[in-house]
Amino acid sequence: MTKWLSGYYEENIIYAAEIIKSGGLVAFPTETVYGLGANALDKIAVAKIFEVKNRPDFDPLIVHISKKEDIFLYAENVSEDVKKLIDIFWPGPLTVVLPKKDVIPDIVTAGLKTIALRMPKNSIALKLISYSKVPIAAPSANPFGYISPTSAFQVAETLNKKIDCILDGGKCEFGLESTVLAFQEDGIFLLRPGALEIEKIEKVINKTIKIYSGNQINSPGQLKKHYSPHKKTILIYPEQSLNKQQKDSKLLQKLQNLKDKVHDLQKIFLLLPSKDIIDNYQEILQMNFGKIDYFSENFDLRVIASSLFEKLYLADKSDMHFIVIVGIEKQGLGISIMNRLEKAAEEKI
Repeated sequence: MTKWLSGYYEENIIYAAEIIKSGGLVAFPTETVYGLGANALDKIAVAKIFEVKNRPDFDPLIVHISKKEDIFLYAENVSEDVKKLIDIFWPGPLTVVLPKKDVIPDIVTAGLKTIALRMPKNSIALKLISYSKVPIAAPSANPFGYISPTSAFQVAETLNKKIDCILDGGKCEFGLESTVLAFQEDGIFLLRPGALEIEKIEKVINKTIKIYSGNQINSPGQLKKHYSPHKKTILIYPEQSLNKQQKDSKLLQKLQNLKDKVHDLQKIFLLLPSKDIIDNYQEILQMNFGKIDYFSENFDLRVIASSLFEKLYLADKSDMHFIVIVGIEKQGLGISIMNRLEKAAEEKI
C-alpha cells in the first residue's frame, strides 16, 4: 500500500528518505511537476521506475541534486557557461546535460555517456535529496506518456499501490517541466523547452541557444507524442500575420467547423487560453459546447503554464468524449506551452 504523507512535516521527509536509501520509490513535489524518485546510484531501484511507469529503456532520466557543487561529483567538463547558469538559475527549472562520471549507472542515462542534472527549487525536494544522501533519479510521477502530475492527488490516481510513498507538497509552482540544455563542443542546444525561458538563458551567457534537430533521444520530453490525455485531443493553432479582428474571426470559424469532425459539440471539453475570450465572444457560449474552461483569467503565461497539466487532467477525467484546446503564439513561455500541447494533441487544425 502506498503511504500518502504530508511533505510539510520533517519526520515524513526523513521517512521517505529512508525509503530512497533502501531502494524504494517516492513521489515528491518539485517546482515543476511531481517526480518519481529512486536512488540514482542503485540500478535496481532505478529499474523499478521504468517498470512502474512502463517507460521505454531508451528514454534517459534526470538526476536531482541538493547542492550546486554536487554537479562535479556526477558530471565532467563543467564549462564556465554551465557555472554561470547554475549560479543564477539553480535551484530552479534548468537541467544541464553533460558528460557523465562512471558512478552513475548506465540505466539512468539510457546507455548514453551524458547525464541530465538539475537542482529543484522546492524545499521538500531538496530536503528529501539531502536526507537521502544520494542523488535522486526522477522522471514525472505518472504512467509513461500521460499527463504530468502537478498535485499529489494526480499521482495517487495513477500510481497508487505501485510505489512506496507519496510526499504531498500541494500544487506545483510552475506546472511545466524544466528547460533542458545540452552543452556540446559545437554549441549549446535546447533539448526541451520548459519553465525557464530561453531568452533569460541567452542573456546570461551572451550566446545563442541552438535548437537540437537530431533523432537521438538525449533527454526526457524529446518524443513526438507525450503528455497525452486518453481522450482524443485536438489543438487549434492561432492564426499568424493577421490583425486581432481577423484572428478572432478565424478562431470562431474553426470552432464552428468542429461540427464536421465530431458532429456533436456537446461531446467537447473546450479549453481556452483565457477567460476574456469568452467575455469578448459570446458566440462561443452559443455554440453549445459540452464544457468550457480556461487556463488563465487574463492571459497570464505563467498562470497558463502552471494550470496546463491540471486542466488537461480534469478534461480527461470528465464525461466528455473530446478535448479541444485553443493554442497560443510561440513567444517566450508560449514556446514551452505549445511544445506540450503539440505533443499532447492527436490532431492539429
